[in-house]
Amino acid sequence: MRDVPLDRRPLFWVEHALWLWALPAICITALLFMRARHLDPTERAMHWPDALGLGLFSANGTQIAPDGGMPAIVAVLFGMMTAVFGGLLRDLVCNEIPRAFSDHRPYAICTFVGSWVLVAAQALMLPTWMALLAAALVATGLRVAAVARDWRLPAWRATGSP
Repeated sequence: MRDVPLDRRPLFWVEHALWLWALPAICITALLFMRARHLDPTERAMHWPDALGLGLFSANGTQIAPDGGMPAIVAVLFGMMTAVFGGLLRDLVCNEIPRAFSDHRPYAICTFVGSWVLVAAQALMLPTWMALLAAALVATGLRVAAVARDWRLPAWRATGSP
């Protein structure tokens, strides 16, 4: 989704095919770990890897846009798009209502703030690894805090009947 509007060729997953092998390996390892430890994949337990993925994909997506000469706001939006669409696709594949739409906890806002951290770190000329780490930690930390403290965004309430 991110590489097409950037006209980035080859696409990220084509250029870095190692990730196509790493993903199933990580999933199988996690499954074996959970079985060995007799851990149940509860709804609450699944929020933690989701928060980590949200932060990592947000930072990665944000970093790619400036490499293509895009302005900061575009980079931030690409970071959000990368992270949020990944979560949406995961939930849709699992036949779930996407968490980004259903739980009213900050999701895209966490990636928005984390993405701006990366843009600011780049403006301060911090090393790339440090900028990525800071952005991922902020986005992940905000999502973890939102889940742990049950922060909720206001929900729209429909008035009257159609």
